Amino acid sequence: MARHEHEDGAPQSRNPSSEKIIDFYAGDYEVNDSPIEQVKLTVPITDNPSEPVLTFRTWVLGLTSCALLAFLNRFFSFRQNPLSVGPVAAQIIVLPIGRLMASTLPTKVYQCPLTKWRFSLNPGPFSVKEHALITIFAGCGAGGVYAVHIVIILKAFYKRSLHPVAALLLAQTTQLLGYGWAGLFRKVLVDSPYMWWPQNLPQVSLFRQFYQSLNHDSKILVRALHEEQERPRGGVSRLQFFIIILVSSFAYYTVPGYLFPSLSALSFICWIWTDSVTMQQIGSGLNGLGIGSFGLDWSTVASFLSSPLAFPLFAIVNMLIGFILVIYVMLPIAYWTNIYDAKRFPIFSCETFDYSGQVYNVSRILNQKTFDLDVGAYNSYSRVYVSVLFALNYGLSFAGLVASLSHVALFDGKHIWQTWGNAKSESEEFGDVHTRLMKKYYDPVPHWWFHACLITSIVFSLIACEGFDKALQLPWWGFLLSVAVSFIFTLPVSVITATTNQAPGLNVITEMIIGYLYPGRPIANVTFKTYGTISTNQAISFLSDLKLGHYMKIPPKSMFIVQLAGTIVASSFCFGTAWWLLESVENICDKNLLPEGSPWTCPGDDVFYSASIIWGVVGPGRMFTSAGNYPEMNWFFLIGLLLPVPGWYLARKFPTTKWLGKIHWPIILGATSKMPPTRAVHFWSWGAVGLFFNYYIFRKYKTWWARHTYILSAALDAGLAFMGVFLYFALQGNNIEGPHWWGNSNGDHCPLATCPTSPGIKVEGCPVF
Repeated sequence: MARHEHEDGAPQSRNPSSEKIIDFYAGDYEVNDSPIEQVKLTVPITDNPSEPVLTFRTWVLGLTSCALLAFLNRFFSFRQNPLSVGPVAAQIIVLPIGRLMASTLPTKVYQCPLTKWRFSLNPGPFSVKEHALITIFAGCGAGGVYAVHIVIILKAFYKRSLHPVAALLLAQTTQLLGYGWAGLFRKVLVDSPYMWWPQNLPQVSLFRQFYQSLNHDSKILVRALHEEQERPRGGVSRLQFFIIILVSSFAYYTVPGYLFPSLSALSFICWIWTDSVTMQQIGSGLNGLGIGSFGLDWSTVASFLSSPLAFPLFAIVNMLIGFILVIYVMLPIAYWTNIYDAKRFPIFSCETFDYSGQVYNVSRILNQKTFDLDVGAYNSYSRVYVSVLFALNYGLSFAGLVASLSHVALFDGKHIWQTWGNAKSESEEFGDVHTRLMKKYYDPVPHWWFHACLITSIVFSLIACEGFDKALQLPWWGFLLSVAVSFIFTLPVSVITATTNQAPGLNVITEMIIGYLYPGRPIANVTFKTYGTISTNQAISFLSDLKLGHYMKIPPKSMFIVQLAGTIVASSFCFGTAWWLLESVENICDKNLLPEGSPWTCPGDDVFYSASIIWGVVGPGRMFTSAGNYPEMNWFFLIGLLLPVPGWYLARKFPTTKWLGKIHWPIILGATSKMPPTRAVHFWSWGAVGLFFNYYIFRKYKTWWARHTYILSAALDAGLAFMGVFLYFALQGNNIEGPHWWGNSNGDHCPLATCPTSPGIKVEGCPVF
């Protein structure tokens, strides 16, 4: 049987019903559906190998979506309320554009000179496989580039130079290295039906909504035609609904984005008690406990925690439980009992401090020539202190890492072990119907493609680390150690993700390893962390996309080409956007020098910068041992290990009590892991919207929820993003700021919330107790 790739874009029959469609319901083959019930109910066991795949439309719409999302997400990451526009927005927007291109572009076939390659601008109806590949392209752009944080803290925080070629190599290689690991493990992690990657099923379901038409005569499910978007009586179609919400979101963001920024965080308690530090600590939504605070801005809802409309209800409830336990139980007890001299520092801050309560002057302990720790200067200056919330969050991150392993072992360990055994035993066979279809009709990706990607990434990574005056500080052995860490963790973490949809984070482990082995060097620490963590994350992302292509019956070579091209384009645009803003926005990321109301506060990068001081400059040996201030945080490893045990025992003892099985300690412990930069006002706004839609609307108006919820989320994101970029290029980029009045502040009018309350501590703008 001939293999079908259709990468040349040659025109296919414009009557899909006349094409050969492989149908395992038709009785021509032995049916061997997926052993996973959720997959069996969601993924159709049919394929049309003649559908166009990697076409002109795919490249144009895919590359455009990838570049646009990479630019938007990097652009907004610098702002006070960052925004993450997901691939769902592109998935919805490109549908009518693809259909328009299919109806208007010429169908003429072009012959490439001196080759046998032919292509057409319009090879037939816009297919589901084209749409899926475009969405994967967009996902590459939406994922972000973690290594850009290193470039930002070097230039904006440490005020040091970095060669742009070194920065670009860092951005590219950290994203591409994981593809090599994915190639080594793809046979078991993709081909096996027991590695089912549950996060892909909503995407498959959404595609089936877009493309569904049943030919009852031939019992064939045809997915080459779009579902007609008929408008229900008295209502609107999905596309009309998307456009209405997008335009509304676009127009409304003029208010919180330009005219009235204070709408993003309204803290009424601060307006009543204008002279009370304690009341402002309690009421501030940005720098305090946030009691009574909320925001009338979608970016407040979705900026740090992503859209709550896409979260299942149990995850929202667990997140809110974790948030309430930390912010309203642990934090007040720790602060007002003055644990770790908490009252010397703000109750809520991601900055580092010295013993006198002032922001830690890192330049005093860094050797400016070698850019590493001057131990003598450190001993004569001060140990590093952090706000008590920041300290607690480090302890909770220790607990969350171990709890995720403990939880998975207790609740899913037996299932994972059985699944792994089944996967290994069937890795050489066709497995289920989906694997048999893929192996029968499409060529696999040659192993040497992955090996070439891996070797090339390692070579250029070594050049980036060892060259360019060693600005990244990480020696060759440190890089190779990070590669080894990534390789060791990729398989077990991927197995857990592929079967449970949970991915234990590795950033704390990688920071700790290099922090003990190579202390005193901040950039070496974050570079090691990035290579060790992001390589694994990228491998998981690549494998997940390969499984999505597996379910959608997309040729593996097309998948590889799209993922590789998308990653290179996304990395380039992320890096280019960051470099452009760092060079063009004066005093970017420096809150002390930025003008009033400026949005360029870099809320995620200042946390990354503080981590580089804690783990890199000072090191865990001077922070979390008896030589530092926070040795007790190590007990959280044991706490995290043990916490899932009671819930597991009770869930087994009382199996009819369903809510016991929904207590998820990794989510509870990790709820506040992003605080800061996430603030209380973001949590309250996110939780309120999430509970309203995923509890009240879901139960009362389930049909509306199913039809409109994800589209609503994508439209709100897209409208806000487009207006934000428009405001910058039309007004803010030309120094045309909004009206100067009380509501023009990006803060919440709680200036005393950041003040210390310990007697005798003097901080500018704060009363002395």
